[in-house]
Amino acid sequence: MPLLTLDWLQSDDIVATAVRTVLVYAFALALVRLGSKRFLSQASAFDVIVAIMLGSIMSRAVQGAESFGPSLVSGAVLVAVHWLLAALTARLDWFGPLVKGRRTLLVQDGRIDHEAMRRSGVSERDLEQAIRLQAGETEPSRVRQAHLERDGSISVVAAREPVVLDVEVRDGVQTVRVKLE
Repeated sequence: MPLLTLDWLQSDDIVATAVRTVLVYAFALALVRLGSKRFLSQASAFDVIVAIMLGSIMSRAVQGAESFGPSLVSGAVLVAVHWLLAALTARLDWFGPLVKGRRTLLVQDGRIDHEAMRRSGVSERDLEQAIRLQAGETEPSRVRQAHLERDGSISVVAAREPVVLDVEVRDGVQTVRVKLE
């Protein structure tokens, strides 16, 4: 009969701790799988806060510091609220920036916006590294755009060279057709 009441889970013995750990692990894994794939990707501050809070809540259940059932309910409510806010940010254009922030333009057509970099806390070396890794370039002048994204990463779009499609000379006039991307 004592196994059915789950009161034994609140004890400090090693078996109860091991069972709590397995149960909380399975429950947290189910929550994360149901809640959002973003927990495991490059997450925004919005996602990181939820992950930290979920870890804190679940650790209390594992340690027996809080009642087992209410700790699991708290974790489920937290993930449900995160899912609801994520759904709203996906459907309401004005809501996303409130919760997740905005991206910041750092480079436009080879020109660095030093004020935007200063406000965002991005150094020249950070920008150079992103340009090297993503565009294979070493010069910001060869970048069409670079943004500091909401998740803290820097995305880079390299400037493309024009492609010569056709060169024709007729009546002493040279015509060059190029493709700009």
